[in-house]
Amino acid sequence: MKDEIFKAIEVLKAGGIILYPTETVWGIGCDATNKQAVAKIFALKQREDQKAMIMLLDKPDNAVKYVHEIPDVAWQLWEVSEEPLTLILPDARGIAENAVPDDKTIAIRITSSKFCQNLIRKLNRPLVSTSANISLKPTPKGFDDIDDAIKKGVDMVINPKFAEQMNGKPSSIIKIGQGSVIEVIR
Repeated sequence: MKDEIFKAIEVLKAGGIILYPTETVWGIGCDATNKQAVAKIFALKQREDQKAMIMLLDKPDNAVKYVHEIPDVAWQLWEVSEEPLTLILPDARGIAENAVPDDKTIAIRITSSKFCQNLIRKLNRPLVSTSANISLKPTPKGFDDIDDAIKKGVDMVINPKFAEQMNGKPSSIIKIGQGSVIEVIR
């Protein structure tokens, strides 16, 4: 795993994008603070700019670097959630401006994937995580379902052997608005 992470870190720090397994589905990712790398993902997915992307973090404590003030309910949800959960929080900061939608929110998931946790820890930045599909096409259930255009369009494909924890379903998404108003998105 260390060699794969080391290679991925080199690609990410150089502004590249990777195809990698998470605990949910295969994702396309980059350093979430790199505007050019985020733009590469939008282009590869044939997706319009300013559509929200999920940021993976290795632990909840690191979210304070990317959100001005985390609502108490967010901490509670992260603590009790047993399934992959993405929280959309207000007032993003510290990530690439093209990764933040017009409403200035940020979508954060705390990954349970050991591979992703190690990668994020070594990168010391959030990792963009968007499903490995062309926009408006179905989310692939496994590596073999990923479109060849995606596989060829990234700078590195992580070895599929690290996909052992994957459940094949996208995460639940909950938006926490001003005043801790909760909206279930997915």
